[in-house]
Amino acid sequence: MTSTLQPARTTEAVKRPGRWLALSVLVLAVLLVAVDATVLGLATPYISEDLEPSGTQLLWIGDVYSFVIAGLLVSMGSLGDRIGRKRILLGGATAFGAISVLNAYATTPEAMIAARALLGVAGATLMPATLALIRHLFHDPRERSLAVGIWGAAASAGTAVGPIVGGFLLEHFWWGSVFLINLPVMAVLVLVGIRTLPESRNPDPGPWDLPSVLLSLVGMIAVVYAVKEVAAHGFAWPTLGAGVLGAAALYGFVRRQLTLPAPLLDMRLFRNRGFSGAVLADLLTVLGLSGLVFFLSQFLQLVQDRPPFEAGLAELPAAIGAVAAGLVAGRAARRFSVRAVVTGGLAAIGLALAVITVIDASTGYPLLGAALLVVGVGAGFSFTVTADVILSAVPKDQAGAASAVSETAYELGAALGIAVLGSIVTGAYRDFAAPAGTPAGAHESLGGAVEAASHLPAPTADTLLTSAREAFVHGLHLASGAGAAVLLITAAAAWFLLRNQRLETGA
Repeated sequence: MTSTLQPARTTEAVKRPGRWLALSVLVLAVLLVAVDATVLGLATPYISEDLEPSGTQLLWIGDVYSFVIAGLLVSMGSLGDRIGRKRILLGGATAFGAISVLNAYATTPEAMIAARALLGVAGATLMPATLALIRHLFHDPRERSLAVGIWGAAASAGTAVGPIVGGFLLEHFWWGSVFLINLPVMAVLVLVGIRTLPESRNPDPGPWDLPSVLLSLVGMIAVVYAVKEVAAHGFAWPTLGAGVLGAAALYGFVRRQLTLPAPLLDMRLFRNRGFSGAVLADLLTVLGLSGLVFFLSQFLQLVQDRPPFEAGLAELPAAIGAVAAGLVAGRAARRFSVRAVVTGGLAAIGLALAVITVIDASTGYPLLGAALLVVGVGAGFSFTVTADVILSAVPKDQAGAASAVSETAYELGAALGIAVLGSIVTGAYRDFAAPAGTPAGAHESLGGAVEAASHLPAPTADTLLTSAREAFVHGLHLASGAGAAVLLITAAAAWFLLRNQRLETGA
């Protein structure tokens, strides 16, 4: 009797009614996170001027969200597998909207850093739940590939919508308004999600292991903090201590997962070469891209003197390329191969980043726009296919944990990238030759230099801005060159790690 009924269940699952409408809710969740991430970069010059953070505080504002979310993603993905992915998604979205208000009305750098950290706690519930629900909704591999492509395209669209809407708001309102655009998206997500999303969970999950949660959180945050401090200030005993603590905590986490009957994360997943290769490719790709993503908006506004709305439009080619590539990535991977599509995408990003090393204040937009388009196409192909590989490699009941690993790689790559490549830019910038009487804040950030120049006589201000902009562009060149090297090395590694990897073709 079981053998008779099983095909009917599979057909019913493949043809689940309302799955595409449910996907639209998951798309809103992705938009929520993507828009928030992109508007921060656009608002950074205004935050620098208003809150007057130090260079280190400015980096913390940029990466504390990634620190916290990287530390909690595995725990939250496993929690969703246990208590229900719909429940944790809708609860996290509500919290995300509410905490966005704290970001909007922060009055000190410390308050802004704390608000970003809290937003990371809420954000950690969203991304694993969206991918896991896609795995639950779409059992047919081709449909799932298209759904993952739409999911990735939504993230890319968010990177386009964020700067454009954010640029409009920054030209008409104060910088905090860019965080309030999360509220209407969150409201629609929750109201529609309550009616359309199915609940799903692991039917036999076991208890949620609090020691594993703490080990994961301490390990990830301590390791990323140590890398950040070494990149910014060199080796020191406290930094070494943090790194050792983090490594010990992560080692304890892995050992504990191997002994628990129901672990937060099944470490056996990493025995799958395709799964491990896809996760590593995601981590290194985001690491190499982070310098460009975090500093490009500042370059467009503070070096090329573009208003915020125009700067947002200037970044649009990357999103267009990513959306277009994401929608056809699954089909391309089945026609050619997974490793060909991923490797080609990563190599394209690396070459485009190499082009960024020659831009300066006088560079025309066609060169920059073409480079951004190539970055978007490469990212759309590689991220969409690796996400599909990760979801296909695990049983449906473990989709939340596997999705969390994917997102952890993404957020860890972002945190490390901003820490390492951001510190390269900051280090190159701080040493510029400034005229006598220049405030110390001008050496902390380019936004600080622009603010200082507004209070100086015209000849002195022009000298200060020229020197500061040249130093910033030099730092951007170094970070882009390092990112290009990382992406090209990652492309070569993906060619070997994803050998013989194929996407599923039938239910």
